[in-house]
Amino acid sequence: MTSTPDKTQRGHGAPAEGRSLDSESLAAAAILMLSGPLSILMGASAIANDSLFALSSHYAYRFGLTAWGVIHIVVGAALVVVGLGVVADRKWARSVGVVAAGISLVTQFMFVPYYPAWAIPVMVLDLLIVLLLTRYFFKVRRTV
Repeated sequence: MTSTPDKTQRGHGAPAEGRSLDSESLAAAAILMLSGPLSILMGASAIANDSLFALSSHYAYRFGLTAWGVIHIVVGAALVVVGLGVVADRKWARSVGVVAAGISLVTQFMFVPYYPAWAIPVMVLDLLIVLLLTRYFFKVRRTV
């Protein structure tokens, strides 16, 4: 009787054998893939010059809605890509995820005067992403 050979290829960036994602990484990936599309939707609304945004004339970070739309779409796309990287257990994804969530947090903070009911909950999601991904780093560091 012949056995079928294992055709699983282990290459650069492939997860180690017997290793699976921990719950923090899965939660961070889920929130990344939630926060990203929310930012993309916000960007699309801003580009369409939707009437739901409040425009203040005395704000230090005042950009046009089209500029804010592009910023949110780019950041949202980055969050989705990083979320997929975390699910695929890529080494780069966790550190890039912390940076991308931090950038998203800053852009949402700057966007608060335009639509606080949207920006503040997305800021909370971004903080959770940073917490979950950095918690993984501290957990790995303690076990080494």
